[in-house]
Order: sequence, then C-alpha cells, then structure tokens
Amino acid sequence: MAAVHPISAGDPRPPAAPPDAARRLPAHVFRYVVESSALHQILILVMTVAVFFIELVPLELQRRIVNDLAKDRAYSAVLTLCLVYAGVVLVHGTTKLFMNIYRGWVGETAVRDLRRRVQAWVGITQSDPDAAGLEISLIVAEVEPVGAFVGDCLSEPVLQGGVLLSVLAYMIHIDVWMAMGAIGLFVPQLVFVPIMQRAIIRRTTSRIRALRGLSVSIASSGGPAASQDAKNLARVDRVFVLDMGIFKLKFSLNFLMNLCNHLQIVCALAIGGWLVYSDQLEIGGVVAFISGVGRLNDPWGDLVNYFRDASVANAKYRLIAGVLNGFSETSPATARG
Repeated sequence: MAAVHPISAGDPRPPAAPPDAARRLPAHVFRYVVESSALHQILILVMTVAVFFIELVPLELQRRIVNDLAKDRAYSAVLTLCLVYAGVVLVHGTTKLFMNIYRGWVGETAVRDLRRRVQAWVGITQSDPDAAGLEISLIVAEVEPVGAFVGDCLSEPVLQGGVLLSVLAYMIHIDVWMAMGAIGLFVPQLVFVPIMQRAIIRRTTSRIRALRGLSVSIASSGGPAASQDAKNLARVDRVFVLDMGIFKLKFSLNFLMNLCNHLQIVCALAIGGWLVYSDQLEIGGVVAFISGVGRLNDPWGDLVNYFRDASVANAKYRLIAGVLNGFSETSPATARG
C-alpha cells in the first residue's frame, strides 16, 4: 500500500489517500474481518477443527494406560501407549503452534491496515488541530486490540467451544453421574459471568473515551503544559478509577470460576470414589474424568475472555470507524470525552 506523504510546503491541497485507506470501514468489526481476511479465516478454521479433535485422544490414552497398569497387563503394551501419547502430543502441539502463528500474522496485518488508514485520515485532516491527538490515541492504543481480535475472531470460539463440548461428551461417556455433578457446578457460571462481563465492558468503553479525550486535549492545547489542566487531571483520575474497577471485576471473576472448577474436582472424587469402591467404575475412568475437568477450565476461561474481548474490540472498532468514516458524533471536535 502506498504511503501517504505530508503536505508539501506552499501546497494547500491534502495528499491523495491510497485506495484502501479511502474506503469506508464497515460498521461492525465482523464485517471488517470478512472483508479483510475471509480466506485466511477459512484456513485457520480447518486447523482449529483438527486441533480440538486431537484434544480428546490424550484423555482416552490416559485412561487406558492407568487401567492397563491396574490390571497388571504386559508393560510393552503400556510403553506402546506412552509412545502413542507422546506422538499425539507432538502432532497436537505442532498444529496449534502453526495455527497460533498464522492467527498472529492475520491480526498484525489488520493492525497495519488500520494504522495506514489512520495515517491517511490524518493526512486529509491536517487542518484540524485535534487530528494529531486522535492520531496518537488511534495508532498507539486503539487499533492493536482490534487487529489482535481479527486474528482470533472465528477460530477462537470454534476451538474453545469444540474442546469444551467434546470433553463434556467424553466425560458423559465415562460416567453420566459424575458428568451431571460437574455440569451442575458449571451452571452458576452461566449466571454471574455475563453480568460481570457487561460491567467490565462498560468500564472499558468509558476508559477509551477518557484516554482519547486526554490525547486530543494535550495535542491541541500546547503539549505537556496541557497535561496539568484541571480537566485533564480529572480525566487521569477517572481512568484510574475505571482501571481499578476493571481489575476488581476481572480478578473476582477469575476467583469465582476457579472455585467452581475445584468444586467440580471434589465432586468427581466423591462420586467417582464411590463408583470405584462399589466396582462400578475402573480407577482409570476417575483419573481421565479429573483430567477432563481440568481441561474444561481452560477452554471455558478462554471463551469468557473471548466474548469480553469481542465486545471490547467491537466497541473500539466502532469508535475508530466513526472517526475514519467522518461520523459527526465522533469527529475530532467532539471526541474529547
């Protein structure tokens, strides 16, 4: 993409924006994802499906290895399963590594595209003294999380949702009662997680507006001296309060989710222990089930983070699109917040 050159001395005409930068941004972040990286998203989804299907194999291998040891089977059979386990882990890890690098490349490509659009917009609006402040906020702080989300937007929910559902299905296959106990302790999270997530998103959106207003004010009012302006100091205090609120909510959410996860393990040990004691289940089933509970925690936590990041990224994207598309409600003069 061609660079945007600054206005030459004595020439009042703004430079021509490159075609990509001149295009209006779509109204929603997911439409931007489709327009900018549809083919890459399909390829990433193919790798994602392979990754979450392979995720189940180690659980079954663990169960068989423990059961073979408990039944005093030939050690050669156990060793063979261990070698298969190592091979599966290597294939799974290599596939996931390549997928994550690919997702990172797609995300960084989106960041570069958005930054170039911002530079083109600033080149066109150089007569507006507030544009420089918005450029700082947009290029440095706002486009990066949006670009990172572009890399993960389709594959992340498919990967984590696929792992979550496949592990749950495997746990039900091992024992219905243990699975029902684990699911029962999982349900409360469906209540408190969305409530706390919405509170985090509201504070994050307010934080973006406060920081953008601070950047615009400093850039348009004479540099460092403006940072001591009473209104700007109030903005700094406002950002501090919002950040602390976000921290409290995020760490409280993590605490409640971890508590539910450990209660699921306690439930599995209690129910599974009774089933083993009464010869209704092999010990390998309990081991695989507890391992499965541990594997539920990571994809569920990642899904929670994904939906929070999706809402935040869309909020940031709409603010960016509002500026670059020239919406009056987010023009430089009214973006001070």
